[in-house]
Amino acid sequence: MTTPVPPVVAALPGPAGRSVARAFARDGAALTLDLADMDLAGAWATIRFRDAGSGGVGRVTLSALVRDSGAGPDGALAVVTLPEEAVGGDDFAWTGRLPPGLRALRLAPLSREAPVRLSDFALRRRSRLALVARALRRDPALTARAVYWRSLGLKVRGRALLLRALNRRQETGYDTWMARFDTLADADRRRIRAEIAEWADAAPLISVAMPVHDPSPRVLEAAIRSVRNQLYPHWELCITDDASTDPAIPRLLARQAADDPRIRVTRRAQNGHIARATNDAVAQATGAFVAFLDHDDVLAEAALYHVAAAIRSDPDLVLIYSDEDKIDGRGRRFEPHFKSDFDRELLYGQNYINHLTVVRAQALRAAGGLRPGFEGSQDHDLLLRLTAGLDPARIRHIPRILYHWRAAGGSGTFSDRALARAEAARLQALAEVAAPLGATAARGPLGFNRLVRPVPDPAPLVSVIIPTRDRADLLAVALEGLLTGTDYPALDIVIVDNESREARTRALFARHADAAQVRVLPVAGAFNFSELSNRGAAAARGPILLFLNNDIEVIEPGWLREMVSIVLDPGIGAVGAKLLYPDRTLQHGGIILGIGGVAGHSHPGLPESEPGYFARMVLTQEVSAVTGACLCVRAEAFAACGGFDAEHLAVAFNDVDLCLRLRALGHRNVWTPHARLIHHESKSRGAEDTPEKRARFEREVAVMRARWGAQLRADPYYNPNLSRDDARYRI
Repeated sequence: MTTPVPPVVAALPGPAGRSVARAFARDGAALTLDLADMDLAGAWATIRFRDAGSGGVGRVTLSALVRDSGAGPDGALAVVTLPEEAVGGDDFAWTGRLPPGLRALRLAPLSREAPVRLSDFALRRRSRLALVARALRRDPALTARAVYWRSLGLKVRGRALLLRALNRRQETGYDTWMARFDTLADADRRRIRAEIAEWADAAPLISVAMPVHDPSPRVLEAAIRSVRNQLYPHWELCITDDASTDPAIPRLLARQAADDPRIRVTRRAQNGHIARATNDAVAQATGAFVAFLDHDDVLAEAALYHVAAAIRSDPDLVLIYSDEDKIDGRGRRFEPHFKSDFDRELLYGQNYINHLTVVRAQALRAAGGLRPGFEGSQDHDLLLRLTAGLDPARIRHIPRILYHWRAAGGSGTFSDRALARAEAARLQALAEVAAPLGATAARGPLGFNRLVRPVPDPAPLVSVIIPTRDRADLLAVALEGLLTGTDYPALDIVIVDNESREARTRALFARHADAAQVRVLPVAGAFNFSELSNRGAAAARGPILLFLNNDIEVIEPGWLREMVSIVLDPGIGAVGAKLLYPDRTLQHGGIILGIGGVAGHSHPGLPESEPGYFARMVLTQEVSAVTGACLCVRAEAFAACGGFDAEHLAVAFNDVDLCLRLRALGHRNVWTPHARLIHHESKSRGAEDTPEKRARFEREVAVMRARWGAQLRADPYYNPNLSRDDARYRI
């Protein structure tokens, strides 16, 4: 029996300061609130609402439906995203200026999880003084500038600065984050239990597999207690004692099994190590899904509830995993790992999935379970084999801390005792998966894996497209690097010349006039990166295109071979490189959606030697987008998605838009740290420092938000618990 969905009612500003109630209308899964008669267009306001059970993870997108002043009464409504932020628990808020032409507000679901539970929606007007006070708490310097320009009568500039200050989100420490977003109240527990009760006979049984070998009795008891304390009651705990030598262990396990019939214990006659012991635990499982729990770790009390909710929302799931943190000897939590959604390239390099891992029992048994001989990397080996031919749609990441990994004495972790053996096992596991791809496994930075793909012989022709206007000093360095500093043998360099006038540029072109690899394509008109790049692509001779800024400097010979080896995979769209500033700090580590409102670069300013967040900047990985400053793509994929948008995105975000269109066609975009170059960013084009450039930039921002609003809110490769002020992977 389906429980009726209660209406969502909004509290709106009424006459004489009173509040009036109005219900949202349902439009499929979305909700629309008609505001056409409320005279709220252009008003400064705060919108608040609650999404019960979200834990601060955004599951809906809030937007305004707007009618342009030039459109008639029947004209189409534009969508303007209002980027709300989590403010604690399940509450969200947005503060800003409602757009002119406002007709309605809309809430649309982002998540594939269980339906969102929205309530307590309220909109109230804000006074200018209250807004300034709020902005001062967030960014005093920006607010002071906003007030200054407003005092001079420059309302538009003052308003823009005030909005930036209001949208500046404060970073927080992990303890504060846990208190705000990861602490269940009694009301939360009641809500979860009530929801589970509604599932009745459709609640999936989850088998928790736990191999045990001589842990501290104290930590083993804590691990078992974390299962028994689950809010979700439909579980069984399958324990295999791998011939523990401490007599306290079998006694403890027997007591626990006697106390709870859902706990079953078997004992091996001799120690077989973790793979065999885990397989024996799995052999006891009767549930449709198996969750893995180490004998010294702890599950969050809502862990199995969230897993069960994911299974119910998509019964075809094969693999489910969550975020995790660590606990010390006193049970204090630290070092959270907020992960991305499924990333095949990243999994080649490291087992970022790790804990909590839940696998469909049928698929687990079909894969042969864990393999003896891969101890220390047995989980990584399983995940590589399990996901090798698996549709990513059947893999679900739950962006919540559901697993606490003990990092204290007495844990007996194999990998800590035999790191070299674990590393060898990890390489062997990747080598077996790589072989059908024609690739090989190599030891990468910091001991992580690296998948090395082949380049055919003869190598395919790469057309390097370089838009330029003068700045011969920069272009000469780029050409020198391509012609003498790059070991790739098949280059077709197309210089798209946008009305260069300087004698030095003409002299540079003359020096390369006889080079068979270099052509100059004159294109007149105002600077339009997209148009110049499209013209270069149309003139290209190679099946592979490399869009390259004229301010790129080659610093190692194998960079292009690395990019080509990846882009030749027909499932790959665009490939980007690791770009460094001249001071050897990071300029481009992939592009993350939603940063600063549209998109921003990962790990900006990170020293070249630093590995980044959980080693992300030394590992090849999938990303939503890469910069057009160095972007490699197959010519047929570029043509299939229509090339760069020269009409609407002449300068900014054209690379992000291209990459998103490649993703829409089913391609994966990849960033590799094994192709490194220097990028003298914006030296040839200059900064966005004129009114005309700023106006053009704002138009391009509006295009991106209208075209990709939902995607900008939910980058699959960036965890929703992390800050979107910048992409430094901080909460």
